[in-house]
Amino acid sequence: MSVLQIHAHPTRTTVWILSWFLFVTGVISYFWVSRERHRDNPDDRVMPTLRQMSQAFVDATLKPAEDDEAAANASQQSLATRVRNSMLWKDTAATGRRFLISMALLFPAVLLGLHMGMFPHVGAFFLRFVLFFDKIVALSLLPILFIAFGIDELAKVMLIVVGVAPTIILDAFNLTRSVPKEQIVKGFTLGAGDFSITYRIVLKQIWPRVLNSIRLNLKSVMLFLFAGEMIASTDGLAYRIALLRRHMGMDTIIPYVLWVALLLFLVDFGMRTLNRKLHPWFQEA
Repeated sequence: MSVLQIHAHPTRTTVWILSWFLFVTGVISYFWVSRERHRDNPDDRVMPTLRQMSQAFVDATLKPAEDDEAAANASQQSLATRVRNSMLWKDTAATGRRFLISMALLFPAVLLGLHMGMFPHVGAFFLRFVLFFDKIVALSLLPILFIAFGIDELAKVMLIVVGVAPTIILDAFNLTRSVPKEQIVKGFTLGAGDFSITYRIVLKQIWPRVLNSIRLNLKSVMLFLFAGEMIASTDGLAYRIALLRRHMGMDTIIPYVLWVALLLFLVDFGMRTLNRKLHPWFQEA
């Protein structure tokens, strides 16, 4: 049977090989090109070797930043203390704090979309404004946000909310409108009130799909967060990447990029697992 036929089902071994093929090919290609570049120029900094990246990642994990006061006596501290005071840990904690605050502020957007879909007057009041606001490029508002909220944490969080919340609102609105009207009528005939139908019938049906929508917007959340950190910040993963870029510190930048990808993958995996445990009836795409 041809592999290009619709009904051709690969074996488990074939699936495993195909799923890892591009990863392995990319890694092998990178290190082959890196070896050739270092053979021509031992001081090449564009494509660091595995040893260079490993050493840079260990330094980022165990050593504080050069401008950190803890750098003076870092060698006398315990391993746990060194990790807690390290550059990577502090940058991850700063970015993670902003990320979690922004994610928490997206959930009121779900409730707004739900009410817009359920209550016609609420929809008429908000819908046109949200549709218009959703078309504004959030990064173009960055100077305005910095002027209005300063360059501290609030401006970075607001950038994420402005960039992602309208999409979540409209998605929750459309999902709410897609709930069959017969279920709402049935709820009224059984004596349920407006809010009981809204929260006990409609919200429970759209909630797993809304969680899936938020999960699919994780990269957008991180994109806006990185934009804010790169422009105005003194800590965070994106701040460190921007700082290292000035010194061509690719041996640290590449591990940082892979670290961010790993963190997002774990958050995505956690949300998929939670959604599957809470809503076993929901089949994700």
